[in-house]
Amino acid sequence: MGLFNFLTQEIAIDLGTANTLIIHNDQVVVDEPSIVAKDRSSNKIVAVGKKAMMMHEKTHDNLKTIRPLKDGVIADFDAAEGMLREMIKMVYPKKPLFPPSWRMVICIPSSITEVEKRAVRDSAEQAGAKEVYMIHEPMAAALGIGIDVEEPTGNMIIDIGGGTTGISVISLAGIVCDQSIRIAGDEFTTDIMEAMRRYHSLNIGERTAEQIKIHVGSALKELDNPPDDIAVNGRDLVTGIPKQIQVSYQEVAEALDKSIFKIEEAILKALESTPPELASDIYRRGLYLTGGGALLRGLDKRISHKIKLPVHVADDPLRAVVRGTGMSLKNINRFTFLMK
Repeated sequence: MGLFNFLTQEIAIDLGTANTLIIHNDQVVVDEPSIVAKDRSSNKIVAVGKKAMMMHEKTHDNLKTIRPLKDGVIADFDAAEGMLREMIKMVYPKKPLFPPSWRMVICIPSSITEVEKRAVRDSAEQAGAKEVYMIHEPMAAALGIGIDVEEPTGNMIIDIGGGTTGISVISLAGIVCDQSIRIAGDEFTTDIMEAMRRYHSLNIGERTAEQIKIHVGSALKELDNPPDDIAVNGRDLVTGIPKQIQVSYQEVAEALDKSIFKIEEAILKALESTPPELASDIYRRGLYLTGGGALLRGLDKRISHKIKLPVHVADDPLRAVVRGTGMSLKNINRFTFLMK
């Protein structure tokens, strides 16, 4: 029996557009970018995660980097399966004598279709899963930030990930109403690249735009504690020569303004379709922000000002979803909203 327990190991996976996180034995053991590097001639995976990200936009003709997930769902099945397999291997860096069989809980967007769900399940099974359960991201996020999801109380969760922003009202362990828009971290990155082109005639790559977003990203043009300007290197579109400019948080706030406005509109739309009793709960409790996008400076203040309700940012919002997925794995018999 002891041997059986050892051979059946449990992991919880947050398979995100931008990052993949894996929890094993209550510890986050894998936190890597969702990207793979492949050899074009042999189609073999050369690197995954951080190593592949270092190669991104710097490859030659024989190498290509692939982000297997787009807008929260699997866009490249083979690359996703390979990435999952390699990341699961990271759970045990030393190869065990008997490879364990895995019981997995994977979180998925609430707006996912049956076909997309099947792609996630197939990828997990191909990567070595014997049992696969799935949980919707807003439910996992609510568990991860300490909300009792089984209570007859309305809670609004806004999960701003890499590919999608999910806005969900949950009560009694179910999703009552749900809005999902394909505007999130990746769209912010694209906005920054576009702004650098338009205002500075500077061509920058995805990785540089991501660094700008992390270091000086802001949703407001006036911050109480503003970050220092960042030096940005790129190629001058006029001369073709590399150059450096200084970028301030105000410029980034200007670049992100339209995308954030669309997220605010989606929140208002979700509130309109919320039943009145749950709406009164949300008025008392406020809204909860999770996901990497919640780290954008001033975003909570901007949303709060727009909708006149308190907005709470989760502690460690990047890991809220995977923590909730891990909790659902530990209490798999109690949480009936896990899809078999």
